[in-house]
Amino acid sequence: MTSPQTHTVNVTVNGQNQRCEVQPRTHLIDFLREELGLKGSHLGCEHGVCGACTVRVNGQIVRGCLTLAVQTDGGQVDTIEGLSETGEIKDLQAAFIRHNALQCGFCTSGMLMAASELLTQQPDASREQVREWMSGNYCRCTGYQAIVDAVCEVLATRRQGVSA
Repeated sequence: MTSPQTHTVNVTVNGQNQRCEVQPRTHLIDFLREELGLKGSHLGCEHGVCGACTVRVNGQIVRGCLTLAVQTDGGQVDTIEGLSETGEIKDLQAAFIRHNALQCGFCTSGMLMAASELLTQQPDASREQVREWMSGNYCRCTGYQAIVDAVCEVLATRRQGVSA
């Protein structure tokens, strides 16, 4: 039996250039976790519904379980590890802790990725808009009240120009 054909993918992941051989059907989340050892994003439903696999590709969040690694060739991928290392979401992470908006942590990376995009895309979002935006990510532990509270706190402090 012959092995499946592979493709070379050149992609910048968290600011570092990566050149890897991948099978055409390798999902981005599997590539990140298994090939690059970036375990912060999780594989949940494998249908793009839960949001646990959320990463940023070329500046926009995507579901890593629905995106193929070959689709990122020539692009830029940011994971929760990258956003954490740069400090981009430091205030958001602190707010999640203050509001007890995480428990088991399985959904947290996806929640933070989604919230980070919201903060950029809709800096004047209302509480209802936050609830709607975050509704694409599932959490089985905390309920959503604490998550929405944390995101709203960061929105308010960023509007006032205050760092947490």
